[in-house]
Amino acid sequence: MAQSSTPMSVPKGAGFFRRMGAWLYDFLVLIAVEMLAIALVVGGIAVAMQMGLSMEGYVDVGDYLTRNPAVSPFFSLFVFAVAAAFYGYFWTHGGQTVGMKAWKLKMVSEFGGDISFTQSLVRMATACLGLGNLLALFDSNNRAFQDHFAHCQVVKIEK
Repeated sequence: MAQSSTPMSVPKGAGFFRRMGAWLYDFLVLIAVEMLAIALVVGGIAVAMQMGLSMEGYVDVGDYLTRNPAVSPFFSLFVFAVAAAFYGYFWTHGGQTVGMKAWKLKMVSEFGGDISFTQSLVRMATACLGLGNLLALFDSNNRAFQDHFAHCQVVKIEK
């Protein structure tokens, strides 16, 4: 979908408490997704150990993943990439995560339609782990800090 470079008028956004309700739902779902992704990594290491990977000097797999200087940065990047893929996919394909569907919220671009993956990355980088939503308490259009930077808006939908 081609996007115009001129922003549309953005409707008044969703309020702070509705946003935080959706954030909590999504946080719980993201924990489950991260647990599954990390289980796959741990399973891969178990297979590698059977093939000769030495864990000498490490207490367990968790210790290996977090303290090994050759592995730790990549593992951290993997965990962040899973979160970015989770939010990026849902925000760019329909504008709703599981929590947003439950709380009847939708992410829309100022330029019309779904946000782009670049907008989702900007939004994640400026959200400050959800603290950016505090601005919605004081903004006349209920826009959060990350909404301004990513040129998007979380709106309440009526169905």
